Amino acid sequence: MKSTTSLLTIKDHSVSGEVFELIENSEYGFLETSPKPSLEKLPEYYQSEDYISHTDSKRNLFEKAYHVVRKWALKKKLHLINSFNTNGKSILDVGCGTGDFLQIAQQNNWKVSGIEPNEQARIIANQKTNNSVFETEQLLEFKAQSFDVITLWHVLEHLPNLEDHISIFKKLLKPNGVIVIAVPNHKSFDAKHYKTFWAAFDVPRHLWHFNRKSMSNLFSKVNMKVVKTKCMWFDAFYVSMLSEKYASGKMNLFKGFFIGALSNIKAITSKEASSLIYIIKNH
Repeated sequence: MKSTTSLLTIKDHSVSGEVFELIENSEYGFLETSPKPSLEKLPEYYQSEDYISHTDSKRNLFEKAYHVVRKWALKKKLHLINSFNTNGKSILDVGCGTGDFLQIAQQNNWKVSGIEPNEQARIIANQKTNNSVFETEQLLEFKAQSFDVITLWHVLEHLPNLEDHISIFKKLLKPNGVIVIAVPNHKSFDAKHYKTFWAAFDVPRHLWHFNRKSMSNLFSKVNMKVVKTKCMWFDAFYVSMLSEKYASGKMNLFKGFFIGALSNIKAITSKEASSLIYIIKNH
């Protein structure tokens, strides 16, 4: 992949305190985190009790609110995958965390499989899904055209070998299947407002930073098409509150909530929400 000059300098606010640059990829148009950590070093940047998707923790008001919103979001995700009217009901959730989405899908008659590299999260997920969650290597073991739906909820931005993974997902998808991808959107109002303090840059855990055009470019390369996008309204509040903490050193919930609300209001017309869901099919 071809890249151009540096656009932003971003600090890792949550784990290492190290500084990284964002450079534009000239082939696809997304931003890349540079330098990209080695595969051996990358797990070190996830060693934080604050990495909530790996723990199920509810230690404070912020985390408790996260879980309340997540419960509502799970129902919305289930409604979305049920709306596709696929031939079968086999689903692969990549980066499934502690398995809550797979659990609710399984309870609604989906045949579920999950991929989760984090051992702690994978153990929790397997307790919820009758041992349906595997290490990353399992991606190469699944048979071709095994899944009606493949989901990546805030996962694509974490995958080191981006093009290789997309080729694998296409191979695993049935001919009329659907890939659902949720990622942060650096063209949103809250991203532009917080700039280098925008929490959803989350370097270096987020290796790639997408917008609408770059997502279309990326999947058209494998003859797939973004057929629909949906806004994730709650993300603007969560990201803005965390961004306030990075910018000011304290959790200013009211200001963060206000910026999140303003971002959502602007996204009603611009469609540039803090996070977007992309629904992708074969051409």
